[in-house]
Amino acid sequence: MKEAYVLDQTFENADFSQIQKGEYENCTFLNCSFEYADLSFFSFNDCKFIGCNLSMAKLVSTAFRDVTFKECKCSGFILMTAMNSECHSALKVVY
Repeated sequence: MKEAYVLDQTFENADFSQIQKGEYENCTFLNCSFEYADLSFFSFNDCKFIGCNLSMAKLVSTAFRDVTFKECKCSGFILMTAMNSECHSALKVVY
């Protein structure tokens, strides 16, 4: 399956447990569910996650570059796995 390249899209109230693998750039995710989603080898660049549920998401080699998380649920978010990706210096968490 060809990987997606998604640019400048806004997603609202969507269930991304089966999101298409690829690169997402300058996208906004509002009140979306990524619960138990396998986000391995995805790339999120300049994206905003607002009110999203990322609980138990699988993050193997996931890239978060200049990404903002605001009011998101991240329980079970495995940071040791995330630290192997490129997110360690590019995450912004807004409370």
